[in-house]
Parts: sequence; structure tokens; C-alpha cells
Amino acid sequence: MNYNQLLKTSLITVLALIAFAANSVLCRLALGDGVIDASSFTAIRLFSGAIALFVILILKGKNKGELSKGSWTASFMLFTYAVTFSYAYLTVDTGTGALILFGSVQITMILLSLLSGTRLHVSEWAGISIAFCGFIYLILPSLSTPSINGFMLMALAGFSWAVYTLKGRNSQNPLMDTTYNFIRTIPLVVLLVTFTIDGINYAQEGVWLAIVSGALTSGVGYTIWYYALRQLSSTQAAVIQLSVPVIAAIGGVIFVSEELTTRLIIAAVIVLGGILLVVLGKYYFISAKLNVKT
Repeated sequence: MNYNQLLKTSLITVLALIAFAANSVLCRLALGDGVIDASSFTAIRLFSGAIALFVILILKGKNKGELSKGSWTASFMLFTYAVTFSYAYLTVDTGTGALILFGSVQITMILLSLLSGTRLHVSEWAGISIAFCGFIYLILPSLSTPSINGFMLMALAGFSWAVYTLKGRNSQNPLMDTTYNFIRTIPLVVLLVTFTIDGINYAQEGVWLAIVSGALTSGVGYTIWYYALRQLSSTQAAVIQLSVPVIAAIGGVIFVSEELTTRLIIAAVIVLGGILLVVLGKYYFISAKLNVKT
């Protein structure tokens, strides 16, 4: 990879990570201030994301690359992620939510690898144990602890996003797959709105926050992330995403006036440290072993 390509990859990767973190900030900002309900935020986010991606796809040209249209399974997981993400942020702070979300994503992907027959190194087992200890510490009774409902909803959001990500690993045309996955969520969005219509409550500010979250930080954010993934290994992509909770926590402090609690900092260090050990530990110990032999 030459210097210009490295610089471009670094730039779009940073932009994608900021977009991921911004989704947490925008959602918490909208729902925390009560300017929109969770159902409406989810519906507008997915609908505006579908429109934005469809426009990008048209401008890019449908016939460029492999023709593919995602899957209903991926679309259902995308919808499940979006709706549980929104409802979780009714009771969970920005940084805590991002920590639970991306911690759940990484742990889910590890567990699914185990179920597929992948054998883990001792360092990976140690990392998983440490990460779970961090989750236990996070939900212990405390004023800064998220509600059990908020925790479970965000954990489900993380699980859904992990499955959605794995479904797209073999995508030959990520932009087209993502566009059609968003479009397929529309019937589910209609059902959501139908069942929650009595609780719909929104102000202009909430609508705009949902549109920005859907069209920009979700639609465009996911698109540039796929471009970044072309130049990143799976290990690099996993490690880089661990910075999202930190970015989101900082965003929550700056834009939502949330307190950066000691419990959140400690939990973040434990969970992310454990996951980092899972991702890098095996490679470090194998490299060290080879160096000793040589």
C-alpha cells in the first residue's frame, strides 16, 4: 500500500468510526431530550438511510460490480439492531451504550467463530473471560449502571449488528447489498409504526436528528466503512472498532452533557482490554514463540 493509498484509507476509516460514534450521540441526544420517540426515530432513520443509499447507488451506477441485493435475514438483523438500539438509549448513557453495543458485537463474533469449529488460543479464552467480567462490573447496582432492560436491549442490538456484519462478509457489492437491506426494512418499519402509533411524539429537532443519523452517519457511514474494509484486514478492522465507545463517550460528554463516570471508565478498560487480548493475544504469543525458536 503506497503512501497516498494509506492516507486515503486512514482518512475514510476515521470518518467511518466517527460516524458510528455519532449514531450513539445523535440517538441519545434525540431520545434523552425527548424531542422524538424511539419508534419514530427508528423509522425515520431507516427510511432516510434507504433513500440516501439508493441515491448513492444510482449516482455510482447500478451496473458497476457484481449485481447483488442483500438478503431478508440481513435486513431483519439490521431492523432488529436499529429498533433495540433506539429503545435502549431511552435509559442508557451514550458512552455506556456504545460500550455495551460494540462489546457485544465483538463477543458475539467470537462465540459464533467457536460454534463454527474455530479453536481459540489460551490468550483468547483469557480475553473473553476478562471482557465478561467487565460486563458484570458494569451492571452491578450503582447509580451509573444502566437499567437491566437497557442493557439487554443494547446487547441484543450488538448481537444483531454482529450477525448483520457476518452476513455481509462475502458481499461482492457491499453498497448494493446494504442499499437493498435498508430498503427491505421498510415493511418492518411500517409494522413498527402501526403497533406504536399511539405513542408517537416528535418535534422538528427530533426528526432532523433522525434524518442525519439515517442518511449521513448510517447510510454514508456504512458505505465509507465498506470502502475502508477493502484495505483493512479483519484483525485491523476489529481492533479499530474498539475505539468507537471511547469516541462516543467523549461525544456524550461534549454534546449531551453527560458525566464521564469512574465506573464507565473502569468497565471500558476491562471490556475493551479483554477484547483486545482476544484479537491480538494469539498473534503476539505465536510471534514471541517463533522469535525464541530462531
